[in-house]
Amino acid sequence: MLDHPADLARASSTVFSMLDDPADLARASAVSRSWRQFVIANQFSKLQCLRACPEVSTFMHVDVITSGSSSTTRQDQLDREHRAYTNLAHGLLSPYKPWDCIIHCIGASSTDNFPVETIENTIEPMDLVEFRPSYWSSRGNRDPAAHEYLIYRLQADLCLVDEIKMKPFKALFQIGDPIYSAKSIRFQMGYPRSPLRPEALVCDENEGQLIDDRNYVWTYTSPEFPVLQEDVLQSFKLPRQVLCIGGVVKVELLGRAQKQAIDGLYYVW
Repeated sequence: MLDHPADLARASSTVFSMLDDPADLARASAVSRSWRQFVIANQFSKLQCLRACPEVSTFMHVDVITSGSSSTTRQDQLDREHRAYTNLAHGLLSPYKPWDCIIHCIGASSTDNFPVETIENTIEPMDLVEFRPSYWSSRGNRDPAAHEYLIYRLQADLCLVDEIKMKPFKALFQIGDPIYSAKSIRFQMGYPRSPLRPEALVCDENEGQLIDDRNYVWTYTSPEFPVLQEDVLQSFKLPRQVLCIGGVVKVELLGRAQKQAIDGLYYVW
């Protein structure tokens, strides 16, 4: 028996915190005014988001834009946060159909023959574009451990990422059909320190102006995945779904497996 109000509140909090479906929490909030206030005061909708994606903890401020005057009382702020986190939880926890999040190329750490071997070739679905091989190539390096990276802009400032796919390129136009693969791959997600201007992205006229890693704050770093030395589309499944806050993804290509015969340098294609 829970006779003391504090014991009843603790037991209720335990039950409400176990709800993992946004619809269940919404139905509980609709039972009565007191239940709704209990849900809002204890920020259960925020708790659902944090369980789904720990990156939500990096939010410094959450608000809802409304027309007219808005009160700044603590209760009003909690109510607005409840609405925001309820909508976010619905997006994070509802079934969804996977789709491609990449919309723009920001740039590559190096490019061997720009613009023929530009990073923009990496988002082309075909190996041949206008009868030319479509691939990105790094500059050559004598060190097989040298790293490269590619940076992309996603469709929105909030994207849920669970898988990234990459295909090493097989140079059929070179003797022996070498595959210029990285030895392993890793991913980082985050946001730019300043707004990304369209003219700063990679284009036919320049290789991108925001390649420096110091232009970004990375809020998530994946484990390192081995890369097969094969010209097949390889899938790298993240340990969990990651909420990319800021809409920027960096693909780190770690090490080089193939030396080019013509110059004796290692490349990643």
